[in-house]
Amino acid sequence: MVFIIAEIGVNWDGDFELAKEMIVNAKNAGCSAVKFQSFTEELVKNHPKKFRLMKSSIDKTNINEVSGIAKTNKIEFLCTPMYPEAVNIIEPFVKKIKIREYDSRKIFDGEKSEIFENIIKTDKEILMSCHKSPKSLSCYGNPKIKYLYCVPKYPCKLNELDFSKLNEYDGYSNHCPQVLAPLVASVLGTKILEIHITSDKSKKFIDNNVSFDYTELKNCIKLISDLKLIKI
Repeated sequence: MVFIIAEIGVNWDGDFELAKEMIVNAKNAGCSAVKFQSFTEELVKNHPKKFRLMKSSIDKTNINEVSGIAKTNKIEFLCTPMYPEAVNIIEPFVKKIKIREYDSRKIFDGEKSEIFENIIKTDKEILMSCHKSPKSLSCYGNPKIKYLYCVPKYPCKLNELDFSKLNEYDGYSNHCPQVLAPLVASVLGTKILEIHITSDKSKKFIDNNVSFDYTELKNCIKLISDLKLIKI
């Protein structure tokens, strides 16, 4: 089975009822986990919607409630720390910690990454999105780390995806609005899929341009399940 992560990210707008709705729909669609993000105002200070973004950041004031909703609905809670101190906040609540593609670039360039250093010290499994082949990393082969192929464009087009070396990765993080992208990754044997989701494409949630709504998510997972029945 594919481990499917519903990336709720910033699309819950800091609304706990909406978070619950999204978590319930992710669970009902067949997702294995839901994922959120933890960042600071400094990181989003130049974003035109920074105040709206900050409402959705996971921190000490809301992590108990959000992770509790996931636990009540029996779906795994994940989070991406975007600053070093966030690792300590989320570590007690998760089994896996996600590193975004932007932060993985430092590791590829041989720079010091305090976020990565803090995460690798934990006993958690690490999911790392990256665009370059992970085989060039010194940490490649570490059993704690799973690598997700990711094209860092919001959104990316089908012709910008290159699945020819997908076997070098453990999974695929989707930024393509077309369902064909995660389906092809699944056919090619990916073990982990990350899919952004939204409650309503008409309400202009910040990540809507890369997100599937509930119906699209459910249909995608149904197709993935059906594909597993076909002998290739």
